[in-house]
Amino acid sequence: MSGQERVQLPAGFRASGVTAGLKASGTPDLALVVNDGPDHHAGAVFTTNRVEAAPVTWSRQVVADGRVDAVVLNSGGANACTGTQGFLDTHRTAEHVAEVLGVSAGDVVVCSTGLIGELLPMDRIISGVDAAAAALSIEGHEAAAVAIKTTDTVHKVARHAGAGWSVSGMAKGAGMLAPALATMLVVLTTDAVVDQTDLDAALRAATDVSFDRIDSDACMSTNDTVAVLASGASGVAVDRGALTEALTAVCTDLARQLIADAEGAAHDIAIEVAGAASVDDALEVARAVARNNLFKCAIFGNDPNWGRVLAAVGTTRAAFDPAALDVTMNGVQVCRSGGVGEDRTLVDLTSREVHVRVDLHAGPESATVWTNDLTHDYVHENSAYST
Repeated sequence: MSGQERVQLPAGFRASGVTAGLKASGTPDLALVVNDGPDHHAGAVFTTNRVEAAPVTWSRQVVADGRVDAVVLNSGGANACTGTQGFLDTHRTAEHVAEVLGVSAGDVVVCSTGLIGELLPMDRIISGVDAAAAALSIEGHEAAAVAIKTTDTVHKVARHAGAGWSVSGMAKGAGMLAPALATMLVVLTTDAVVDQTDLDAALRAATDVSFDRIDSDACMSTNDTVAVLASGASGVAVDRGALTEALTAVCTDLARQLIADAEGAAHDIAIEVAGAASVDDALEVARAVARNNLFKCAIFGNDPNWGRVLAAVGTTRAAFDPAALDVTMNGVQVCRSGGVGEDRTLVDLTSREVHVRVDLHAGPESATVWTNDLTHDYVHENSAYST
């Protein structure tokens, strides 16, 4: 279950989304997710960008002990590159959430998204937290997902049901989708009874094959956060394997929704690399193709220009023989053994989804990275983002 279908929170959670006045548009811009327990286990992964936002710095400290009681998220401002005052504002936000909910500020994750380099209007943040706390509900998942949108055209939610337990998630993001993670905020919730160590390990395994394998434009954000909270409210004990499977299903669903909503995109493109000597080689090749602007422009123009694929592959350090490369585009093998294959005019690129398969013939490993094309709308949207 995903996308615009209604997705409920697992047992033990409440959420809300309100309008705090952070966005000029007047749309919802502040969300709150609360874990009512009985367990309060948590884990998180963050951007690897060395320029990280104040909420990321704060939240790394919060999750270090494996406990989180609440996550507060705002759109309408990233609180990144805001110096000491920005960190103090994050701390103040966590303290106010803690005061309203009766928890410790050190157990409140803070997430922000929006324009970099501007301080948040803290009077509106504080009143927004009050409103969000008053609106908390077991039905509040959708409202929270709506409130964290920035350039997103739709809100993004997903769910995986186990036997008497479940995992749900919400995400925002529509661009700058590049490893590690993306310009995205994700909150995952589960009512399973799980060990905190297993929860953290399962999250990392899930993000490794989902969010870390989408790459819209090779740009990495300063605010990326994926947090998972476990309430244990179902009373059902779940082992690491089952938990990893469930989290991977939800994260993969959300990752595909992020790519499908990438800014201005007209095609969702799967770059599958097979026959690689290692998974790292497969990922390096896939990302080289996914980040190649000439290739992305060709797909936008419905042009099966496989030469651009080979040119991108050739920039990598992966093991392969150029005379052994095969490229297949939407089922048509346009390149065979490093040379001309079937007639490229047989390739139909008019559908939304495009599948490009590169076979290196160098080993047994494979990997797939999802990207999107480079369009006029993408350029327009990002040329006017701050205005």
